[in-house]
Amino acid sequence: MAAARGHKAVAALPHLVKSLRSEPVSNAPRLRHLPSLRRTFSLYDQINLIDSVPEDQLRFQSYDDTGFNINKVKYEGSLLIVENKIMTWAPKSFAEITAESLSIFKVVHPIPEILILGCGRHIQPISPELRKFIRSTGMKLEVVDSRNAASTYNILNEEGRPVAAALLPCGVTS
Repeated sequence: MAAARGHKAVAALPHLVKSLRSEPVSNAPRLRHLPSLRRTFSLYDQINLIDSVPEDQLRFQSYDDTGFNINKVKYEGSLLIVENKIMTWAPKSFAEITAESLSIFKVVHPIPEILILGCGRHIQPISPELRKFIRSTGMKLEVVDSRNAASTYNILNEEGRPVAAALLPCGVTS
């Protein structure tokens, strides 16, 4: 069913682009730039829309309870992504995410603008200590479930924003 929705979304793109490029009906001033097509679709649909990705750019293509498919390669377990580089990440549960598990951000330069933290199946509350550590690095923090984390990473990375992601597999529930 998800694949059918993805195909419908892809099939609708030419019509959407054509309607965005057509002259405005009213006397309102014409927009100078087209709005981002990525924002037209839900985050759940975006993960599979783009097939060709530059070799140096990572893109989540799918996910399951045990890992993620990135650029047509399956990765099992938790992942930490910094500057389009994938690393295995030690935490197996949300409780194991600590300042120590994210200590790489003490030495990475330049520091990413934002850290997307994928909590597994459900969003979890972040401890004040972890928030304080992330704030001390200069990064902003986005805490979401892992499937939304993957989609958000794709969007921000495509826009060329300096982004990092720390994700637990989608099957992790606590």
